[in-house]
Amino acid sequence: MASFAKIENNIVIAVHSVVNEVLKDSNGIEQETIGIEFLKNLHGWENWKQTSYNTNGGIHSLGGTPFRKNHAGIGFTYDSQRDAFISPKPFNSWILNEQSCLWEAPIAMPIDDNKYKWNEEILNWELING
Repeated sequence: MASFAKIENNIVIAVHSVVNEVLKDSNGIEQETIGIEFLKNLHGWENWKQTSYNTNGGIHSLGGTPFRKNHAGIGFTYDSQRDAFISPKPFNSWILNEQSCLWEAPIAMPIDDNKYKWNEEILNWELING
């Protein structure tokens, strides 16, 4: 299945799946443009971009071609200059990594056997008890 983000004012408002066979041209090669035309005809909506469940931080988990840095989700922004889907900013202090288009805390989370959550009030990671 191929996935396509439905976009309004650069915001993803839905994600639809399309059977891969629909995307194939006369040579049997999948083409994003064919999927977009299919969805335009089906839904009457003009603005679609292909996305991939297997893409995160600009890396395809199965070794394939990554699509637009991250898999699109409802509420994500489509940045046309970066050709990337960017999730909503989780905290005001977090910074966008320009390479991965993922949000990062201003302080790296400790790497140990404990669990942490970000505390925006103290701008640091907080140990989760239990």
